[in-house]
Amino acid sequence: MSNSGYAHPDALVSTEWVAQHLNDPAVRIVESNEDPLLYASGHIPGAIQIDWVTDLNDQIRRDYLDRKSFESLLSKHGISNNTKVIFYGDKNNWWACYAFWVFQLFGHANAAIMNGGRLKWVEEQRPLTKEVPHYPTSTYHAQERSDYKIRAFRDQVLSHVNGHLPLIDVRSPGEFKGELTHMPDYPQEGALRAGHIPGAKSIPWSKAVQPDGTFKLPDDLKALYEQDNGFAPSQNIITYCRIGERSAHTWFVLTYLLGYPTVRNYDGSWTEWGNSVGVPIEK
Repeated sequence: MSNSGYAHPDALVSTEWVAQHLNDPAVRIVESNEDPLLYASGHIPGAIQIDWVTDLNDQIRRDYLDRKSFESLLSKHGISNNTKVIFYGDKNNWWACYAFWVFQLFGHANAAIMNGGRLKWVEEQRPLTKEVPHYPTSTYHAQERSDYKIRAFRDQVLSHVNGHLPLIDVRSPGEFKGELTHMPDYPQEGALRAGHIPGAKSIPWSKAVQPDGTFKLPDDLKALYEQDNGFAPSQNIITYCRIGERSAHTWFVLTYLLGYPTVRNYDGSWTEWGNSVGVPIEK
C-alpha cells in the first residue's frame, strides 16, 4: 500500500519494505507485544524484543524509564542516534505504537511503524526465526525526557475537562458506557469505578484500521475523526484508554497519519482516573 496522502509517510513502512531491509545495518527492527512469549515463538529475522513492562517502565514507580536507562537500553541493542527504528507487534500494533511513543519522549524521531504488524507479516508467510540477535554495543545520547509535548497528566486532563477541550476515549463501547472496567473477555480489574471522562467522545481505536490490521487510508481517517466526530487539526486533543497503549495507537494516527500538531496521550488513562478521588466521571 502506498503511503501517499499521509501527513508523515516516512513514519509508516510496509512489510515488503521491512523484508527488503532485514540486513540493513542502518535499520533496527523492534518487536513489542502484549504477550511477551510471542517473540520467543518466532520473530522477524534480526528483530530485537523491547518489553513494555520490563524495558520501558520504571520497576518501582508508575512511570517510564529515565534518560540514562533509555540510553543504556538502546546502547545494549546497538541502536545509535542515526538508526532507523521500525516497530511492530501483536494486537494491531498497540504496543508497537506505545513503544514508538515512548521513543518520542526521548526525541528519537527516526522511527516508523510496520503497517499491519506481526499478524500481517505472518499471514504473508514471511520468514520467522527463534534466533535472538546480538549487536555490538553502541553509544546513544538521548535528550531529557519530554513529558509535556506528547504526554498528558491527570491534572492537565482535569483542566482539559474544565475547559471543555476535546478528549478521545479509544476504549471499547462497553468500557466507555461504564459497563466494563477492562476490555471484553479480559478480567474486569484495574479500576474501582467504570465510565468515561466527562466530555470525551468515544472513537474506538479499531475504527482506524482495516480488516488486515493496516491503517485506513487518509480520506477514511479524515472522515472518521473530522466529518463524523467534528475534530480538527487546530484542536488541542488528549487521547486515553485504560493504560495508554490503545490511546498511543490513536495518538499515532492523529499525529503522524493526519498531521495533527497538538495531540497528547494520557498514559495514566482509566486505571488512574477511575481510581482517583474527587475527579468527575460520566456513564
